[in-house]
Amino acid sequence: MATDYAALKKGGFMRQRQKNCFSLRLRVVGGNVTAVQLAKIAEVAEQFGDGHVHLTSRQSIEIPFIKLDQIEEVKTALGEGGVEPGVCGPRVRTVTACQGSAVCPSGCIDTYALAKELDERYFARELPHKFKFGITGCQNNCLKSEENDLGIKGGIKVSWRESDCISCGVCEKACRSGAITITDGKVSVEAEKCNFCGRCVKTCPTDAWDQEPGFIVSFGGLFGNHIAKGEPVIPFITDHDTLMRVCDAAIQFFDDNALPSERFKFTIDRVGRDKFEKTIMEAYNNG
Repeated sequence: MATDYAALKKGGFMRQRQKNCFSLRLRVVGGNVTAVQLAKIAEVAEQFGDGHVHLTSRQSIEIPFIKLDQIEEVKTALGEGGVEPGVCGPRVRTVTACQGSAVCPSGCIDTYALAKELDERYFARELPHKFKFGITGCQNNCLKSEENDLGIKGGIKVSWRESDCISCGVCEKACRSGAITITDGKVSVEAEKCNFCGRCVKTCPTDAWDQEPGFIVSFGGLFGNHIAKGEPVIPFITDHDTLMRVCDAAIQFFDDNALPSERFKFTIDRVGRDKFEKTIMEAYNNG
């Protein structure tokens, strides 16, 4: 019986240059792996591989040198430790994320919770080509969200509260975009310059800022044979359900309009940015 290499690749088993050897990509969400999962991965790598694993550029783990006739044993063994195979090919890939507000002092959003939600919503969905999500917690952009087909960056919309302000000037010094000025003890924020970084909120000694966390979403990023920076359509999204509608609309636009083996950026370019932006704005407004 002929080996169905396409089915194996769909299930995360990628052919190596060595005959009958496969590198198994694992399902890792937001870069988080438990100690129990790590122990099982190490055990499988020792028993079925050559004793090492590879950490991919997109926060996944691959176990190389798995033999063709041991694939089912490997899947069973990994399952005992709560580890699942990932996916390759034309479908939604691993959702990557930085540590976000759960760990990082700079984080504006819970990146891991959002990564898990997006993974549950879209993981392995069949599409005309690969589709990558990336989530970063703040303007430090450790995860480089704009390199993804759909990138999400956390931010904070701020509003100065005069009653609690002591006019110390810390917020003005902390603002890297020059959006904050203090004149005669009064703080003003130039909305056009604010990049939602939240540094004013995080450095204020008296909590003199009202804050609303949210999301900056970019579309059409690429970082491979072609390089393109994903661009936003909506400056800032504060509502979670609206974010999900926008994500749904973007991925459906790709599914409806893309040619086989065409990445999202090129679909947007071919079909027209105006048409794509109209689709996104309809999703944004129709809550």
